[in-house]
Amino acid sequence: MKHGQISSKELSDFIRERVTIEETYSRSMSKLAKSASNFSQLGTFAPIWDVFKVSTEKLASCHMELVRKLQELIKEVQKYVDEQAKAHKKTKEEVASTLEAVQNIQSVSQALQKSKENYNSKTLEQERMRKEGATQRDLDKTGVKVKKATEVYKSFVEKYATTKTEFEQKMAETAQKFQDIEESHILHMKEIIQSYSCSVEDTHKQIEELHQEFVNNMENTSVESLIQKLAESKGTGKERPAITAKTAKAVPPPRPEHVLQTNCLLFLHSSKDGTFELLRHLFSFIKL
Repeated sequence: MKHGQISSKELSDFIRERVTIEETYSRSMSKLAKSASNFSQLGTFAPIWDVFKVSTEKLASCHMELVRKLQELIKEVQKYVDEQAKAHKKTKEEVASTLEAVQNIQSVSQALQKSKENYNSKTLEQERMRKEGATQRDLDKTGVKVKKATEVYKSFVEKYATTKTEFEQKMAETAQKFQDIEESHILHMKEIIQSYSCSVEDTHKQIEELHQEFVNNMENTSVESLIQKLAESKGTGKERPAITAKTAKAVPPPRPEHVLQTNCLLFLHSSKDGTFELLRHLFSFIKL
């Protein structure tokens, strides 16, 4: 029973350590997701950081959910440890008579051995005196001692038989109780481990789904869509603004690089094949 209590506490410590690891990992993932928000939001790659951020935040949530489940499991283990201690205390009180039976048979065994030695000693002495031709009076005295030793030895043999029967019965009952306790302990521990396994398995499934979602998002994010988003965010519209005589005088002539940037975005936004049009326009500008 002692080892059962030790194993219960060790299992609780193991799960608690796993909670610490998962919580640390979840916080690290949350920190990483937050850092993705601080990365450059300029250029065509900016939307990709949003995908990373959302995916990493969900991953952190999965591990934090596992932390919550394992913390609840630790409470169950601790409750079992307390109940186990009470059950063991009750069992010790119930098997107290077995300890008494053990002490009795030890005491009777020692007394039986002494009475046997005394009986053998008196019997040998009687035989020796007969061989040496001792007087009848001495033989009678020795005979009385042998008779007394025989009676004592016989009484202890009978007492030992009774004590042994009681001892074996008590030991059988106690051993069965201990076995029942141990079987119940193992079954309960297996249930706890099953709950632990299911919680971890559910988290792994969620992580797998998140990974597939991330892969799908990346596959659905084409080069064209990224360039299109950049064009929409940086462009000023699809129509060229009308230039009057008044605005023409007020507006200074654009610098060549601005013309290139605006025209590129307009071509990119309105063209079905934005990449081809963009390159063609760049080459025409270089020729100029």
